[in-house]
Order: sequence, then structure tokens, then C-alpha cells
Amino acid sequence: MPDDFREFFEERTQWTDTDGSGDHTHPHGTADLSDANDEVPLSRRQLRKSHEKRRNQQIIRIVAIVVVVAMVVGLLVFGYTKLKSWRNARERASQALTADYPGPGTGKVEFTVESGEGPAEIGNNLVKADVVKSQAAFTSAVAANNSTLYPGTYELKKHMACADVIAILSDQSKATGFLQVKAGERVSQVIADAAQLSGISADDFNAVINGGGAGILPSEAGGKFEGWFEPGTYNVKNRNSANDIIKEMVDKRVEKLDSLGAPTGADREKMLIIASIAESEVNADEYYGKVVRVILNRQAKNMPLGMDSTVAYGLGTTADKLTDAMLQDASNPYNTRVNTGLPPTPISNPGESAIKAAMNPPEGDWLYFVTVNLTTGETKFATTEDEFWKLRDEYKSSNSNAN
Repeated sequence: MPDDFREFFEERTQWTDTDGSGDHTHPHGTADLSDANDEVPLSRRQLRKSHEKRRNQQIIRIVAIVVVVAMVVGLLVFGYTKLKSWRNARERASQALTADYPGPGTGKVEFTVESGEGPAEIGNNLVKADVVKSQAAFTSAVAANNSTLYPGTYELKKHMACADVIAILSDQSKATGFLQVKAGERVSQVIADAAQLSGISADDFNAVINGGGAGILPSEAGGKFEGWFEPGTYNVKNRNSANDIIKEMVDKRVEKLDSLGAPTGADREKMLIIASIAESEVNADEYYGKVVRVILNRQAKNMPLGMDSTVAYGLGTTADKLTDAMLQDASNPYNTRVNTGLPPTPISNPGESAIKAAMNPPEGDWLYFVTVNLTTGETKFATTEDEFWKLRDEYKSSNSNAN
């Protein structure tokens, strides 16, 4: 408060001449220029503002210095962290190198990589089999080379270098013992491959297939395995019986159908029949749904399906080997050229895409389709018989091996 009073009076105080006249001009009316050149003293408010300005400038300088120091410290910490990381990586690489066998190895080891196993689990099993020296060295080598390890049974040696093991496990051509069930394959093809890979007699497999599937197949299958093998990879090398191998494929199929929300009972079998025909007739996902719709439309009009794939299945051959006599043979229950309705069973093991198409086909009034290009698989659809014959002509003119 005292300062405020002083400032109040200082701002309102005027200097007067000592003679009390109050006249600041010379007798002749001219200003006293010498007074104008004298330095006027600063008020307290001005002094305070000057001090504040200098103080703010000092604060700005201090903040700038702190920021610069913080940046320098940050860079030093970052550099130290990177250097430490680099040194640790070198140490791990050095340790991995010392924990690796020089190779090439001795003896013979039959080693199996199961589906779903990762590098760490595979590495542990390799150490147990005395193939590699260290799990850490193996996983480091897998990561360093960005390698993909495939399931299968491989022929290895004891005391191999990790790099040599990885080169084998990442080469699918060297894998044995794993059965690949492909979408569209028939049971007969799957069984032949399973017998060869497992070493189990084909007669054992056929005995199960022809035995009605008790304890393996669901009741809606009617004792027939066609359509009930789930496509995928199966380790058959270490299985002891044909029954176990077949049961695993059927169990996987039922599990997949349940996960897709497929219909149950007789409707499930019917759906598999339709999906298997679509799978066998065309070779692209984009056409499955339309083929399914053709089947449903022709059924609704009580028309024969006219599918060569079903005729061929009933005769144990392929569509390109059918003759006119075969196509007219009504005794073949799978001949949908002359018999109306669906064939008795599926004609292949359809994949997931064909199954989804059979469960939810697109709307349309198509009654015919023709694969007009056998090389690309291009398929065209028609609603009238006249359109169909035009597509048939296109097929014959576009394919030198057209039948």
C-alpha cells in the first residue's frame, strides 16, 4: 500500500520554479531547450516493469537450457539403449553359435512335426531326439531366416547343425507320413493314399469302408463314407489301425459341419450330396452357389439334374471318359441324365466353400450351365434351353478336346 500511495502522489506532483512564478518560459516566450535534454527519472511502475521484463527473459533462457539438456540426456539414453540391445543381440548370437553342433551329423533319426507345433516346441523335441544341441539356437535360427516349418515326418541325423535341420523341415517335398485330403477327392483316392503313407494294408481300410461305419459314421450317412472325410492334413505314419485314421477324418468332418451350423439329420446328408456335385462340376468358388441353385431349380421342376459328374462316379470313372452308352445307362443309380432326383450319396468330399454355397445359394432362375473354357474353368449359366445350346457350341469351338 505505501508504494501505491507514493506512485499516486508522484504521478500528480509537478515541479515549480523556486521563485514561485510557475513560468517555465523565458521572458521572450521561447522554451528552455536545455531542460528538454535533461534525463527524466523513471517512475517506480516503469522500474518494476523493467525488472519483470528482465526476469521473464531470464526464465525463458533457463527453460531453453533445461529443454536442451533434456534432449541431450534423451539422446544419450536412446543411444545407450540401442548400443546395449546390439551388444545383447551379439552375445545371444555368439551363445547360439557355441550351442550349435557343427554337423553334418551321424546315424538316422525319424522325426515328426505335428500340425500346429511352433518353433519352440519343435526345438524342444529336436533336443530330446539329440538332433540339435540347443532349443534357443534352433529358434534363433528359425527367426533369423524367417523360415516356415511344415508338418510331416522327416529323415534327420543326430548332432546336426540347426541351419541344416531348418532347410529340411521347411521343404515340404521332404515331408512324409502326412495324408493330404483334398476338397473334391473321392473316398477311394483318400484310402489309397492313406494305405501307402501309413504302411497299413489297403484291405484293412476297405474292410472299414465296406463295414457300414458302425461307431464311426453318424446315422444320417446311411453307412456310406463318401462325403464324410474332412479335407486337411492327417498324420497317418504313427497310427496303428485303419479304423483310427478313418475315424479321425470323419470326426473332423462332423466338427466342421457343426461349426458351420449345417443342418442335421437327413438334411445334412442331402446338403453334402448337393455340395459334392458342385465341388465336382466346377473348379472355382464363384460358381459353386450358382451350380447349387441350378440343382434346386431343376429339382423344383422335376427335371433330371443332367450332371456328368454323378454318372461318372457311379461307374468309377471320370467325366471325360464317359460314352453315349454310359450316359444313357439307367441302371446306374447315379445317372442323373436319365433319373430324376439326387444321387444316393455324395460323389466326393466337398470343401468348406462348396458346403457354404449349398447352405446359402444365391437367388436365380438358372437351369443350365456349361464350362466353356476347360483351361481357365470359365463357366456360364443360362435360363433357357436355346441359351444352353449356344453355350454348348461355344464350349465345342473353344476346346480342342471337347467331347
